[in-house]
Amino acid sequence: MYKIRLHQFEGPLDLLLFFIRRDELDIHDIPISSIADEFLEYVTYMEEVDLDGVGDFLYMAAVLINIKARLLLPSKELNEEGDPIDPRAELIERLLEYVRFKEAAEALVDKYDDRAEKFTRGASSSGMNSLSSPEDELVDATVFDLISALRKVLTEAPDEIFHEIAPESYSLEEQQLFLKNELLIGERTSFVGLAQTRSKAFIITTFLAILEMARLGEINIFISGEPDDFFIELVAGKPIEPILGETLHE
Repeated sequence: MYKIRLHQFEGPLDLLLFFIRRDELDIHDIPISSIADEFLEYVTYMEEVDLDGVGDFLYMAAVLINIKARLLLPSKELNEEGDPIDPRAELIERLLEYVRFKEAAEALVDKYDDRAEKFTRGASSSGMNSLSSPEDELVDATVFDLISALRKVLTEAPDEIFHEIAPESYSLEEQQLFLKNELLIGERTSFVGLAQTRSKAFIITTFLAILEMARLGEINIFISGEPDDFFIELVAGKPIEPILGETLHE
């Protein structure tokens, strides 16, 4: 089980790198056909939850489709010297440059963390050090690591019933209260376990509530060997009272 440090929502190049690292692909030989299809699928789910910056992802999806179409042409494109042009070349160069910048930024963060560890007071002496169990290893992650779980439960969600007089609606605040009550009952809770068989409106609002609570430092998010799932728990030491009431969607 790994406790994740969730970064802020990142851009389309980060999603491409997520696929490349997850599937251990050669960045110099990206299988555009399969990557483009999965990229479009992820963008669809990102539109479902209305995450910021989806327009940038739609633009990248168009770029991938264009490259895919060029690769399918029967005759190869040639440059001025008559050599074949790889339609992926410009995208690969952008990715490599982006990786260099990310690695440089991560190196600076590591130096900052190393420096911070030299002090015995402040953050190091606060209760934050006791939040994770000894067996939990802190790893970096992005929203993309969580979307596969969202995709799983949305795919399995029952069809919406359109003849209801008053359709169900959920607010972000209500689902945050729902999560707090659920997490007070037990310890770590599976997202799929919470959302499975629920309506799509419930699933999407609950997913957004999880992201908001993680941003506020109210919950920890964990990933494990379980495919397409992640786990959440309340942050130790946070005084969160249970909210019980009929307005809470369960």
